[in-house]
Amino acid sequence: MNKWQVVILMGSDSDASVMQATADVLTKFGVGYTMTVASAHRSPDRVKRLIDEAHAGGVGVFIVGAGAAAHLAGVIAAHSSIPVVGVPIDSTALKGMDALLATVQMPPGVPVATMAIGKAGATNAAVLAVQILATGDAALVDKLTEYKASLVAKVEKAAAKVEG
Repeated sequence: MNKWQVVILMGSDSDASVMQATADVLTKFGVGYTMTVASAHRSPDRVKRLIDEAHAGGVGVFIVGAGAAAHLAGVIAAHSSIPVVGVPIDSTALKGMDALLATVQMPPGVPVATMAIGKAGATNAAVLAVQILATGDAALVDKLTEYKASLVAKVEKAAAKVEG
């Protein structure tokens, strides 16, 4: 089995600044990952090889960021039984709406869990991946419980500041 449980793919290296949020969250939870570039349109053989390697390595989740036509997550979902989480990237004049629609509009039987456009989506993709992996890992459940408690504490601190 690989040392990584999540494969982070992006359609272009220009997506790396957004997808780094995914890597940061996975690191925080101690979840191993690998991150690379593959294009559904420009390097379909590379995409297929990465999918095959993930299957052989016991990967639990794909997190896929792509802009414009954003077919990468759907192509991975078509070739894999591993859960796929899509992150639409704002990389065109359409401000990510094209990527959002391409990622979310999957045909029945080929699901892609689609997050928000951009860094918020990249962060939530990592949290969702941890939740998926936690179904078989009590230590991750504990880390998620702590994470959720930290979100509550952050809101309480902000409320106290505003209420003054």
